[in-house]
Amino acid sequence: MSLDEKYRDNLIKLSRRLADRGQLIESGWTGFRALVIPPSAPQLQVDEMKKAFYAGAHHFFAAVMSVMDDGDEPSDADLARMQNAAAELRSFAASFERRYGSVGRR
Repeated sequence: MSLDEKYRDNLIKLSRRLADRGQLIESGWTGFRALVIPPSAPQLQVDEMKKAFYAGAHHFFAAVMSVMDDGDEPSDADLARMQNAAAELRSFAASFERRYGSVGRR
């Protein structure tokens, strides 16, 4: 198993533990911080980036909840919206990887 695979596996385990404790966004922040913020970054930068990360997560969740059709089951339009969001995020991840390197795909 390569170092990248071990890192990814450990990140997934941490994400699952945090998600089980109701900290899914925190798990994403933890991985993001490890991947893109240098350990030498000043605390102000870390704090501001965490606010931006959480603001993005909040926006995404609120936007998804507001555009879903009424009802208990997802509609075809709901599924298409989620597929579009997934495609947009895959495009971002690909662009990020081209510029900064691997982000450890799941």
